[in-house]
Parts: sequence; structure tokens; C-alpha cells
Amino acid sequence: MSTATLSTKTSDEPVLLAVSYLRVSTREQAERGGTEEGFSIPAQREANARKAAELGARIVREFIDAGASARSAERDGLQDMLAFIAATRVTFCIVHKLDRLARNRADDVKIHEALISAGVTLVSATESIDQTPSGMLLHGIMSSIAEFYSRNLATEVTKGLTQKVAQGGTPMRAPIGYLNVRCTDEAGREVRTVEVDPERAPLIAWAFEHYATGETSVAGLLRDLTARGLLTVPTPKRSSKLLGKNTLYKLLTNPYYAGVIRYKGALHPGAHDPIVEPALFDKVQSLLKARTAKMTRHVQHAHHLKGLLHCGTCGSRMLLDFATNPRGVTYAYFICSGRAAKKTTCTRRAVPVAVAERLVADSYINITISDTTYQRIAADVDAAFDKRNTGHDQELSNLTANRARLESESDKLLAAHFADAVDLDTLKRHQDRIRAGLADVNRRLAEHGEHHTGGRAFLHDSLRLLTDVHRAYAHSGDADRRIANQAFYTRLDITDDEQLRPPLAEPFATIFREAHDSGDEGKEAKREHTTSSDVACSRKTLWVEPRRIELLTSCLQSRRSTN
Repeated sequence: MSTATLSTKTSDEPVLLAVSYLRVSTREQAERGGTEEGFSIPAQREANARKAAELGARIVREFIDAGASARSAERDGLQDMLAFIAATRVTFCIVHKLDRLARNRADDVKIHEALISAGVTLVSATESIDQTPSGMLLHGIMSSIAEFYSRNLATEVTKGLTQKVAQGGTPMRAPIGYLNVRCTDEAGREVRTVEVDPERAPLIAWAFEHYATGETSVAGLLRDLTARGLLTVPTPKRSSKLLGKNTLYKLLTNPYYAGVIRYKGALHPGAHDPIVEPALFDKVQSLLKARTAKMTRHVQHAHHLKGLLHCGTCGSRMLLDFATNPRGVTYAYFICSGRAAKKTTCTRRAVPVAVAERLVADSYINITISDTTYQRIAADVDAAFDKRNTGHDQELSNLTANRARLESESDKLLAAHFADAVDLDTLKRHQDRIRAGLADVNRRLAEHGEHHTGGRAFLHDSLRLLTDVHRAYAHSGDADRRIANQAFYTRLDITDDEQLRPPLAEPFATIFREAHDSGDEGKEAKREHTTSSDVACSRKTLWVEPRRIELLTSCLQSRRSTN
């Protein structure tokens, strides 16, 4: 493991650099005693400073997570620290205890790997851990103990809350209309209970009664409540504010106001006083559900081509339409929406669904390539990528050199800072710039290989699809056919003479053009007079017997489905 050393102006002895990480789990701990940092953070800072002195190291940066649980690694202070050590040259990461860093084994392993990759040694101010086998064993044991403590604590808390709910207690902050009250019983023990808010409860009761009349909406009710002066309960850190529409909707659907507690998806009778009667609450729920159902739009594709076909005459989308004849037989057609809505002068006739299906299915025959063509184009793709990679060797070399330059600049800045040539603010500004530059270089280096290997694999997969695309489409379900049509074509246009010329999407348009520039496919393409990105498909014969097709007439009742 590498050790970062710098020289000061007063001594030739190397100075070891360290970062200090401090954390408390709750905001109350961070503010205990009326101070900005409480008691725990200063104690951790002092212990870490003593440990740094024992190691002969100087703490150059301190990272604090005040009120952040270690059950997740997504903490601002922790992520800033990992980014800092990746962009600078430090030797130690000092924590008061391992459980300050992580309380589950998975996060502990990830964080430790990040430290090792940056050449940083993890040090605990109160535990004997190091890189020796016995130190690593102790590290693993302590990490497991921290995870056990966290999980066991969560289990005990859940058990207590479940018991509280079973006895009718409120396991969460009481909603608006109620007040959380703390008092002391005769034995001097603190008792937490819930009482009705005399100021807001009448407004909540009025809100339920007014909405139950069915003469107002949630938005209208919100305006009325705002006019009547309903505000949230203030806290030491947050003043009262107006309710929002979503908050009011949650209020109206909260069974707590009817004396019932919803906890973990189950309903339990509560010991608190209800504000509204259960019958009134149920009536409000019925009204809310009825109005929500009316406003909800369920989008269903009745056919895998619905919404994808366009009129080749005017460009309008084609709608799926159902017509019923006097004998009660229903037929499905695609009709031009421009003509149906009289928005255009289009005279496009209706297309039976079976005709549209066959046109699209047959189009895949014309874009299927042979194995010989696949092998030829695949070889061309590999040759093109190999040639391109040769030109990117210099770019890769430049990125590597730039990374080394930024790392060297970071070391020099730290040396200048400890020689009192650069103040702390200037050091921080430049180190932030260097850190951002290193992150960009590392990202580009990582993307360099992924871009070429991923692009090559993508084109090979696309080529392989084209060798078997017609058979795959014929044996696919409706959902997969819809996805295929969206992937292979930019749009599906049916002309007035029942021809389908769908423009191919990329990369299939380029592949199809390359496949037809030479070989038998090219000769056939020239005879058909098709372009490289259009696939022609038409049928002049009927796919169903004439007596089975009945065109739309005024006597047929039409039920048109919208998109």
C-alpha cells in the first residue's frame, strides 16, 4: 500500500495525512444540550484527533454526517469523503468506531474496498483494527456486531410499536387536527399521548361534512379551508403553512379521524378520540373513489398495431374501428383519423385488420438477410471498429497522462499548503477543481472501452436479428410484435393501393443499405426499385373471401376506439 508523504518547511520528516469522519444517527443527538453539535460529535472529534497524534498524522479534512443513519451508505458526508480521498493523497481515514462508518456488512465491504483502492488505511480510535490477519478478523467481527445491533434494535423498535398499536396507541406523529402531548404520571414517568386539537379539529370535521355533500371537489374544499384559516401545526424549526392538494387528499383518506389507526397496511382500533363518525368517513371514501375512477384513464392496446399505423395519403394516424352489420356480426378495420374527423380531404378507404396484419408481417420478409450477407457485414463491422480503435490509442494515452498530471498537481498543492504558501480556502478551491477533473478523466477512461465493445456487440446483435427476423415475428405474441414494429420501423404507412412502405429505423436502415449494395440482394432490390431505407410490401390478392368483408356504410353502427 502506498503512503503519501509531504514535507513541511520546519521539518524534513514526512507528514502523514488523514481525514476524520464523524457521525450521529439522529438530529436530536446533533443538537442535544442546546449546542450546534450536541455532545457526541465533539467527543468523536477529540478521540480522532488523539488517534491522529498517535499515528503522527495530520487531519487535513473533516467530514460530518449529523442525523444520518449508517444503515445506508447514501450519506452526504460519507460520499464527499470517498470523493475527496479518491482525488487526493491521504494515508489514514480515522473514525471513532467502525459502526460510525457502516452498520451492515455489505456497505462495510464496499466502503473498505473504496479506501483500499485509494491507498487509504482505515483506523478506529477505540478499536484495534489494521491490515494484519488478526486486525482484519477483528474488523469483520466488529462489523458483524454493528449489523446485529442495528437489526436487533430495529426489531425491538418494531415490536414495541406493534404492541403500542395493539393497545390503541399512536405509533407515529399525529395528523393535523390532533396534538402530540407529553406529560408525567404520578410515578414521575413520561407519558406520550394524543389529544384533539381544539383549534384545527372543528375545521377537519367541517371538511368531511362539506365534502360528503357531493357539491365540491378536493380543490374547491382546499380553497374553502384556506379561507377559513386552516394551517399546519408549527414546530420549533418549521412555522405553520397552508395545506397542499395532495396533503388534503391524504387527510380525507386517513381513517385516523374516524378512530382507526392504519399501521403496516392493517387497520387497528385507536384509543384516541375520533373527529368524524365512521359513517361520514365511509361516505367521503365512496365519493373520492367514484371521482377518481371517473378521472382515471386506462390505456389499453386492443390490437398490437393500434396507434402505429398511419395513412399513406394524408399522414394521419389510423384508428381501430369496429362495425356491426344488421345480422350482429362485428368487423374490425383501420380507418384514417383525418377522414373520420373531417380534418383532411383524404379519401382513404378502410383497411381490414387482417390485411394490415399481413402487410406488416410480409414486410419482415424483405428485410431478412442471408447468413452469407451477415458474415460479410459482420466482418466489415469488425474491421471498421478495429480501424477506429487504432485512432483512439492516442486519446487513451492523453487521458492517462492528464490523470497523472492532476494527481501530481494535487500533491504539490498539499505540499504548498503545509508550507504555508497556500491558504486553506485556496487549497479547497483547487482541490475541488482537481477532484472534478479526475472524476471526468476516470469516467471517460471507463467509457472508452465500454463505448467500443458495447457498440460492436450492439451492431452484431442487430445483424443477427435480421437473419431470422421474419420467422421470429411470425412466432411472437402481440406484445413482442408491437415492440418489434417500434424498434425496426420509424412509422408504418399504408398507401391507398394497399401497399406498406415503412421507413426503417437505425441501425437497421444502414445495415439494410449495406446488405443491398452488393450481392444477390442488391440485384433484387434494383429490380424492385426500392430505396435503402424503405421496405415495400403489397398484396393485390384477397386474404379473406369477398363475402366476409363488408365495407363501412351508413347502416352499420360504428364503435370507434381512441388511442
